Amino acid sequence: MHELPGEELLAALEAGEVRAAEPLADGSWRVQAWVKAAILELFRTRPALEVGAARELWPFVDKLGVRAFDRSAGVRFVPGGSAVRRGAYVGAGCVLMPPCYVNVGAHVGPGTMIDSHALVGSCAQIGARVHLSAGAQVGGVLEPVGARPVIVEDEVLVGGQCGLYEGVLVRRRAVLGAGVILTASTRVYDLVHERELTGSVELPLEIPADAVVVPGMRPASGAWARQHGLALACATIVKYRDATTDARTALEDALR
Repeated sequence: MHELPGEELLAALEAGEVRAAEPLADGSWRVQAWVKAAILELFRTRPALEVGAARELWPFVDKLGVRAFDRSAGVRFVPGGSAVRRGAYVGAGCVLMPPCYVNVGAHVGPGTMIDSHALVGSCAQIGARVHLSAGAQVGGVLEPVGARPVIVEDEVLVGGQCGLYEGVLVRRRAVLGAGVILTASTRVYDLVHERELTGSVELPLEIPADAVVVPGMRPASGAWARQHGLALACATIVKYRDATTDARTALEDALR
């Protein structure tokens, strides 16, 4: 399936039948470039429409519109300024705290919690039972159509004010401490295995499964930088997940 009319595409994305990137049996991910190309075509061809014109103040204007959820969807969509755009999948058991935003093409797995001021960008892939803490920013990507979106696999904890951009892949059950910023080329130092993890635009950064990552600093190169005590931001893997980590990061069932 490489072509769908606009409304069919949006419906298929919302049902989880079509994804901008899909997991394969060997653990790798395949980008579905045609999906992103089709979304871009929707923006090119569809007129801007008023959304919510019956509200007391003013309507929104958008080419896609926003999703509504009823009880049968099993999504706890807490009022207070949040929005889920058309063409985004949100699985049963998800909790969306206000204000948060989920953009077109995004896929949010069942049981995930999106906290206040968190963003799930266009075509980002979020797994099941993930916790996106307050202020977390998961970047989106529509162009270039072949670029990998940000991917966060199952049971990852993304701490407050984290930023994930440029096709970063965070493997299962990793924990990102508050304030971690990851891009395609961020340097990550694994203190456990004494190795350096890097990525590029062509092959973005990958965080290993179960890694516990915190913000770090590394010395800037050059005599002048050393003279002035300058350092550059990086990320550091300080441990891999264990029973203590599980206890500290557990999300109470009552919140879900």
